[in-house]
Amino acid sequence: MRRTERKIRLTGRLLFAAYIMILIYFLFFAEWYSHGPGIRDIRRYNFTPFAEIRRFFEYRDSLGFDAVFLNLAGNIIGFVPVGFFFPVMDRKFTGFFPTLAAGMFLSTAVEGVQLLTRLGICDVDDLILNTCGTVIGYLCFLLMRKLRRVRLYGKWRSPRNKE
Repeated sequence: MRRTERKIRLTGRLLFAAYIMILIYFLFFAEWYSHGPGIRDIRRYNFTPFAEIRRFFEYRDSLGFDAVFLNLAGNIIGFVPVGFFFPVMDRKFTGFFPTLAAGMFLSTAVEGVQLLTRLGICDVDDLILNTCGTVIGYLCFLLMRKLRRVRLYGKWRSPRNKE
């Protein structure tokens, strides 16, 4: 069992490393995503919670589905792997709050780099959406762990729990 667990953790680390490289590319190097000509020269940020989320909903017809989806769902979906892979990679993150804190820290770091480098837009709403993605990823982790236990032990509860 320990050997299988080590393989799972190693696979989680490798997949997380690939995820981080893809995340860095999309956030800081993908021209089409958020860095058009002249964008770098403009310092753009939002520190008012829910202002951009509200704006995207209010102007969804004129902005178009793609822009709204990329901003709102993209920020959530983009951080689902954080909530899933952190508990897979390290036992310290199998609890909800350590995983939540790690996701918030990573999102805050990304937004801080965006503010300092002027690549992309530093937005508190992104932090909120990224944190929601982390929570969804963690819930997916819990579901997968439960399903694995059902497959291994034939019951929903782990063998440590007394019935």
